[in-house]
Amino acid sequence: MMLELTTEDQSMLDGEQGPAVAAAMKILIAFSNAVGAQELLDIAGAHIDGCLYHGQASLDFVERLVEGGGRVHVPTTLNVGSFDLIHPGLVKMPPSQEAPARRLMKAHLELGCQATFTCAPYQTRFRPAFGEQIAWGESNAIVFANSVIGARTNRYGDFIDLCCAMTGRAPAWGLHLSDNRRGQILFELTGSFDPTDALFVGVGLIIGQASGDRIPVISGLPQPRDEDQLKALGAAAATTGAVALFHAVGVTPEAKTLDEAFRGMAPEATIRICRADIDHALAKLSSVPDGAPLAAVSLGTPHFSHDEWMRLLPMLREVAPGRGIPIYANTGRATLARLQDEGELDDAQKFSLIPVTDTCTYVTTILERLDGVVMTNSGKWAHYAPGNIGVSVVFGDMEDCVRSAAAGHVVRSAP
Repeated sequence: MMLELTTEDQSMLDGEQGPAVAAAMKILIAFSNAVGAQELLDIAGAHIDGCLYHGQASLDFVERLVEGGGRVHVPTTLNVGSFDLIHPGLVKMPPSQEAPARRLMKAHLELGCQATFTCAPYQTRFRPAFGEQIAWGESNAIVFANSVIGARTNRYGDFIDLCCAMTGRAPAWGLHLSDNRRGQILFELTGSFDPTDALFVGVGLIIGQASGDRIPVISGLPQPRDEDQLKALGAAAATTGAVALFHAVGVTPEAKTLDEAFRGMAPEATIRICRADIDHALAKLSSVPDGAPLAAVSLGTPHFSHDEWMRLLPMLREVAPGRGIPIYANTGRATLARLQDEGELDDAQKFSLIPVTDTCTYVTTILERLDGVVMTNSGKWAHYAPGNIGVSVVFGDMEDCVRSAAAGHVVRSAP
């Protein structure tokens, strides 16, 4: 069955709202037909994952929309780029790469997008509401919006997310529809677990790898300290798998009970997770043993929230790392501005603390040394950094990262 267009959709397609909108609608219709959508629906906002420069084609696409007088139709946030525009001196990039990387970020602003440049748009004033239809790119943002907030988006890749933003429309398919949001596979935590940061990362790694294209439901997950732990779980699940939505019974908004999570259906499969499974999943993130000399610490993947900063800064002041091990903290520019207004970063240099905005240390060359061991509290960073920037990685809780920076070598608490 072919896609049914409204009068407004047809107007956009016919070029009555300009050539850029017409091009976006043409692409969106082709995509919608490919996925079998029968109609388009209105979206309240978009998040664009195409700011990271991967080559001339990505820049050409956005430039074409700019030349066609294009403007986004809904509030639209931007994911990280390849460059830290606020701290340009941090990025080690030849001019031949820097110019198009900067231009790509600027071109999105010319389309009317917001200069957020964060992988955590849910930490900005553009956070969606429960049940709102949105079109988001960036895997951790997608899984957070669907799972923790209960907004509705599919996993939109580069260019499609921008076409949705340009038209204010998205195909009515997948996770936009209630019937497609029920759980399919059950993960049962067996035993007693403390709600540590590492637990949430470990659970995310396991469900991502084992879920395939099914929607996971987690039972037995302890109540999180805050939503940052759920952010870490979702980011890990979207890293090791294609998870765009998870339900945690008694924790996330569409899973007050097991029955609600599965919409009265039986799970297709049940997988039990014990402490040894968590330890094994986390151990695979580290390629060096405890005691190894440390070159750097990288935190904030996904971007650090204000609450995470408020946990980190007292730790730094208490432990007072003095060995010059740099601690890179990736964060959104809005969060950074708030911290600066509050005076929280006035003593940052004392602790070799280096805030990074607009990008992330695993996607562009920011670290001073790539030949040493980098410690992180992020399952996502630990998974991608060895392949992306060639470093050796060790995973630990935030407290362990700070203690290790102070000691100059890897120090971790017992699992």
